[in-house]
Amino acid sequence: MTETDVLILGAGAAGLMCAIVAARRARRVLVLEHGDRPGKKILISGGGRCNFTNIHADAENYISANPHFARSALARYTPQDFLALVESHNIPWHEKTLGQLFCDRSAHDILNLLLAECAAAKVRIQLSQRVISIAQTSTPSARFRVETSSGPVLAHSVIIATGGLSIPKMGATSFGYDIARQFQHPVVEPRPALVPFTLSGPDRDIWCDLTGVSTEVVASVERHGRATLKLPSFREKLLITHRGLSGPAALQISSYWSAGQAITLDLAPDQQVFTPMLEPGAPRFLATAIEAARSKIPARLAERWVSKNVSSQGNILSNAAIEDLERKLHTWRLIPAGTEGYAKAEVTAGGVSTDALDPRTLESRLISGLYFIGEVVDVTGWLGGYNFQWAWASGNAAGLSA
Repeated sequence: MTETDVLILGAGAAGLMCAIVAARRARRVLVLEHGDRPGKKILISGGGRCNFTNIHADAENYISANPHFARSALARYTPQDFLALVESHNIPWHEKTLGQLFCDRSAHDILNLLLAECAAAKVRIQLSQRVISIAQTSTPSARFRVETSSGPVLAHSVIIATGGLSIPKMGATSFGYDIARQFQHPVVEPRPALVPFTLSGPDRDIWCDLTGVSTEVVASVERHGRATLKLPSFREKLLITHRGLSGPAALQISSYWSAGQAITLDLAPDQQVFTPMLEPGAPRFLATAIEAARSKIPARLAERWVSKNVSSQGNILSNAAIEDLERKLHTWRLIPAGTEGYAKAEVTAGGVSTDALDPRTLESRLISGLYFIGEVVDVTGWLGGYNFQWAWASGNAAGLSA
């Protein structure tokens, strides 16, 4: 029989941060990880460089059924707080576009930081551990009994930091949602997020042989239902793949997309491409339109796009055809067939409903001593370090309370 004050299930970003904060409060902390090593997703993040936070992180950068839920935890542990921890370990870093902070060397630096802090705070981490069941007890000092592959554990607090369903080859499971449902917590239907789109039928035939073509766009999702719902647009790179659309622009809007919705792409943000052809004496040939497009977007995409979107017959374009091309270039509409699913999703949207959680502590409102943190919660950040900041902030909030 093992006894501990705080039992954390999951040795990812949120779980390790929570362990550090709780142990600094002189709590006995045990972390159980079902994988054979901690922090696997940390190591593959940011192309191996770990985009460990974003200096602009705020509640507006997160998707949740309760858009205000993340505000408290994010305010109590800011990007500057984590950056101070990074600098205290002398880890070199750099800022890329849009406030994204990366390690200069390797994501191993961030994992090593977390493990070093855990060791200094005397956190115990056990790997390759399978949790069989979790049950409440009648003992005030040990409110939970957790059966594991290494025997039972008695704990005053249990923190679920097991992540979502994204990247199943790295061990992702539905465990966190199963525990939530066991204790009567509502779960917002999980779905893949920050994930590439797939195209099918004519769209795939027309566009997917342009694999590797990348261009800057403004991407958005058409609104369904509530006309007043404000959805963001993203000015980022779009990448055409052999199966559909990827790149930061596609990943960002995928979190807001649902099956059957159209996405809208502005292929030439803040630029007039074909309108100059309306000037008196300007050439109005199809070849002129293609050359105008080639000056703003990659040549192969320009040629294909103009040929598929021009409405005039013949080689001379009418005023209406030129105006139509300009409009379509800024509002190119596609309906994806689907997404690449959890296998390629960077995160899982949806999860344990925030209705049943205290926003200051991430503790259950239904079961004292039970906490949910990180990706398992219905809080999903944008691409660019926001999900790591939620991991640090939610882990800190629970660690200060458990």
